[in-house]
Amino acid sequence: MTDRVRRTELTVAAAEKGARLDRYLAQGVSEFSRSRLKALILAGEVTIDSRTIRDPGHRVNFGDTIAVTIPPDEPAAPQGEAIPLAVVYEDDDVIVIDKPKGLVVHPAAGNRTGTLVNALIAHCGTSLSGIGGVKRPGIVHRLDKDTTGLLVVAKNDGAHRSLAAQFADHGRTGALRRSYLAFVWGAPDRRKGTIDAPLGRHRQARDKIAVRPDGRPAVTHFEVLESYPGADGTPVASLIACRLETGRTHQIRVHLAHIGHPLLGDETYATGFKTKAVRLPPAAREALEGLGRQALHAHILGFQHPTSGEILEFKSALPGDLARLRQSLAGGAAERRRTRAGNPNTE
Repeated sequence: MTDRVRRTELTVAAAEKGARLDRYLAQGVSEFSRSRLKALILAGEVTIDSRTIRDPGHRVNFGDTIAVTIPPDEPAAPQGEAIPLAVVYEDDDVIVIDKPKGLVVHPAAGNRTGTLVNALIAHCGTSLSGIGGVKRPGIVHRLDKDTTGLLVVAKNDGAHRSLAAQFADHGRTGALRRSYLAFVWGAPDRRKGTIDAPLGRHRQARDKIAVRPDGRPAVTHFEVLESYPGADGTPVASLIACRLETGRTHQIRVHLAHIGHPLLGDETYATGFKTKAVRLPPAAREALEGLGRQALHAHILGFQHPTSGEILEFKSALPGDLARLRQSLAGGAAERRRTRAGNPNTE
């Protein structure tokens, strides 16, 4: 934690001539993220041979003496709040949380207090370092307010850099692994598959995401784990495991709706499927009505520890509301199979 002014000096080597200033500093002052160093440049805290440079793209020259002044971290904003947290793992660098439904990750308009960030500031106290110059946890990925499950947060700038790079890579070359459990309407026509459909803001409803040809690349891999037949023997719902290759807003929710199998309980992307609830067994219908959210859970999270290099992996069981939904869906399906077996003429 930075509680006093610090000054770091570097001298540009011949091989580093011509590098952008922000990139050069990101290599030479590795404890800070490039975005943090860029902010320091723009704030006039970086000099070259005693001359203040405010251009992050300035090209450095051989022999330049570069000085970086690092001011004390600002007080946390927002403030800490005593909100209970389910801590799965914690050390000096990271903290892994099993997020409950209804908890917003980061303060924003309409949610200035009562967020995960508020809770983490209170929980971590003085162990938080000045990420971006402010004493706050480093959010490198998010879960929707009503999506439950595992989420990792950085406690210092170095950990933030490492985790941000892993999430940017999306596990293509590294250890990052994210798997979700999703209850959907119906069942895909194949047990395993990949949804490759770019995503962007909906053209009319700006609070929604949509598949758009001009959107950002988005890839979701899925596998059907269980299917629950209705009275006619065709699947009324399924439990699907989803693995993310990219991390777009609402990605799983939009992708599954795109292939015709939106999430149970999703008030945004499954509005046309509400009438299908009559096909559910009574217990499952009751469980769905009491859910009050999309049936999505961040089940597995794996990453490389930013300091030790150890591969860490965590699993979170279905929370109570989704466990009840699964039990009622499976129980209703089993009861219908028994009924058909006992009476072959039953539809």
